[in-house]
Order: sequence, then C-alpha cells, then structure tokens
Amino acid sequence: MSLIQLAAAAAAQVHEPIHWVDLGLKNYLFRIGSFELRWYSLAYLAGILLGYWHLSRMIKAPGAPLAQRHADDLFFYCTLGIILGGRLGYATFYTGGDSDIPSMWLHPTELVQLWHGGMSFHGGLIGVLLALLWVSWRNGLNFVRVADYISVCVPFGMMFGRLANFVNGELWGRVVTDPNLPWAMIFPDAGPLPRHPSQLYEAGLEGLMMIIIMLPLFWKTRARFRPGLLVGVFTTGIACARFIVEFFREPDAQLAEFARNTGLSMGQWLTIPLIALGLVMIARALMKPELASGGAAMAPSAA
Repeated sequence: MSLIQLAAAAAAQVHEPIHWVDLGLKNYLFRIGSFELRWYSLAYLAGILLGYWHLSRMIKAPGAPLAQRHADDLFFYCTLGIILGGRLGYATFYTGGDSDIPSMWLHPTELVQLWHGGMSFHGGLIGVLLALLWVSWRNGLNFVRVADYISVCVPFGMMFGRLANFVNGELWGRVVTDPNLPWAMIFPDAGPLPRHPSQLYEAGLEGLMMIIIMLPLFWKTRARFRPGLLVGVFTTGIACARFIVEFFREPDAQLAEFARNTGLSMGQWLTIPLIALGLVMIARALMKPELASGGAAMAPSAA
C-alpha cells in the first residue's frame, strides 16, 4: 500500500475523542480533612491579585487618572462587586421565570451558598461597574478614565476563571458535529457523546486574546489619552468573544428551551447591548481630541 493510500485510510478513521477523566485533573490543589483548596477559588484570587499588580504598574506611567490609594480601594470594592454581582446576576438571569430552577430571590439563604455554584458574567460586570462608580465618585475621579485602566486588567481574571472551569470539568460545550475534531472531549456527567471544550475557547478568546489586545494598546500606543477608548475596545472585544463562544457552549439546562425558542442563548441576548455600547464608546473616543497631557487629566485628589 502506498503512502498516499495509508494517509487516506488514516484520515477515514474516526478520531477517538479525548476523555477528560484521563487527563488526571482534580478540582482542588490539596485537601486537609473536609477542607479543599479549590482551583476555582485560586483562579479568582490569582486574577484579582495579578490585576491589582498590573494596575499598580500602570498608574506609575504618565497620564494616570488615579493614585495608589485609589488602586487599593478598587482592589477591595471590585472584589466585592465580582462576588456579589456575579451571584445576584445568576439569581436574576438564570433562576426563576421560564427556567427549571426556583428563583433564588424567593430563597434568600441560597444566595450566600456560593459553594453550590452559580455565577453570572454579566452580573459580575455590573458589580465591578458599581464599584468603579463608588470609588470614582467618592474620590472625585474621572469614571471613564478609571474604567479605561481597569479594563486592561480584567482579562487576567477571565482567563484564569475559564481555565478553572475546565479543570473542574464543568460548563462544557455542545456536542460536536464533526466526529473527527481532534480536541473533542467526553466530560463526566455530560453523557457519552464528545463535546467542545468551550471553557478553553473562552479562556483563549475572553482571556488570552484580550490580554494580547489590551496590554499593547495601553503600553505601546497613546490610547489611554483618549477617554473611553480602552474600555470601549474591551467591552466590544469581550462581548464579541462571548457571543461567538456561546455557539459552542452548552446552554444552561434551565434555559435550553429559551435558547431553542429565541434562536440565541441568554448569554448572547445579554451580550448584544454590550457590543453596541462598546462600539459607541470607541466612536466617541476617536471623535474627541486626545488629552494634551496626563497631568492635565489627573483629578486633583489623585495628585
């Protein structure tokens, strides 16, 4: 048999999917008695700490609209916003109504039971925005410029969080239509059919891709002197990434019928306004003149 025939025969064979359990992953770093230090908790912590470290570096560059004490406040309040906003957003968007999960608002004690899972990206985003508004208002800072700086740091947490979802073997993707997809994967509790590892798609698009875009945009260009440009690029990019990934991500079980009836998942419907908002912010930022200097743009309280 010729090499061409051997290659054709090999290509005709159905690719064996990867079994997640064969990867030897576990959802915790170590266990002491009943206590487990879970990777998901570490992912949140790593994203927040790395974002704080990078923000502290950014404000040392010319043109910073805030000082270190403001970065310290943002570290605290944004952490609260991520946790509380994510949980309350999940209760609002993904429970009750047409879903099969009873509304958490009718069972308030479940809201604090974070160990049972359930965090909303859009809820966490709202929580962070409220934290930015509070810190900016209290310190007399320019909200849009503060949001510009924070937006550069957010993708770190997005990447770590999605990688933790993969390590946990949760939030898997839809069943693949191509049985020869090399990275198709069979996840525990997801049935026998191979699926898209959509957690890795999200880590790549919402995390790594946005890091590659946002960091050079801040450090290699003068984008930070155009208020709203950085946060506009971030909002558009992260929303487009989420919209695309939703085509491969398995809809939440309680909202599968909603997705079938509307043609789009709940995540996609919530993402469309973000795309529009981001594009408007980019257009406005490019239409206005660039700030003359960082010193002129810094709030008096940040000096």
